[in-house]
Amino acid sequence: MTREEIGRRVAELGPWFHNMDVGGVRTAPGHFLYDYPNVVFQRFAHALPASLAGKSVLDIGCNGGFYAMEMKRRGAARVLGIDTDERYLAQGRLAADVAGLDIEFAKLSVYDVASLGERFDLVIFMGVFYHLRHPLLALDLIHAHAAADLLLFQSMQRGADGVSPIESDYPFQETAVFERPDYPRLHFIEERYCGDDSNWFVPNRSGAEAMLRSAGFTDLVRAEPEVYLCRRGAGGHAPVHPRKACA
Repeated sequence: MTREEIGRRVAELGPWFHNMDVGGVRTAPGHFLYDYPNVVFQRFAHALPASLAGKSVLDIGCNGGFYAMEMKRRGAARVLGIDTDERYLAQGRLAADVAGLDIEFAKLSVYDVASLGERFDLVIFMGVFYHLRHPLLALDLIHAHAAADLLLFQSMQRGADGVSPIESDYPFQETAVFERPDYPRLHFIEERYCGDDSNWFVPNRSGAEAMLRSAGFTDLVRAEPEVYLCRRGAGGHAPVHPRKACA
């Protein structure tokens, strides 16, 4: 395609949340976070393997495909991006085609990962967690069905940034621990946050880390204030569908 044709396709598929250079056309030049997500990626890119040669990558909630393409540029043998929004998937396909990158895209949610029937060397789970009604179930499903080794995780965080030791158990009479600002917690958003009614649960730092551990992920490396690279451990919990949990 010519630059003019690319420009028309970019406009047709707008608005874009990922600001990328697609054949010389910026997809979101007026993004309120400027050069997002590249400006964030540059802060933690060093934590990822420089080479993904021979590796498989699953990008959950891939949006316009920025991270999927970055992993393909690092040599990943297979990259699959999934999202529930057809427009985002179309954006990703356009961006990958123009860049000449062989990336697969499919309409699936994080709750569908078991249907893929395979595990991936690297699972990317960026900017999705706080948009979910069942966030811990999502982590359990990723651990049980999708991740073979590494998980790249990001969630918006609010509240205390500190982390202090938490006992494995407390007596019923102990209530003061719950008043600690750094106690693991999720902030529930009943209506909307930042004008977005898809924001549901926002953890503080200790809450995000505790939930990753509870789902069976270990060796947490805080690569950036809201970004973690961790490994799939042997622990974790069998995913329980919300309806079955209430049965």
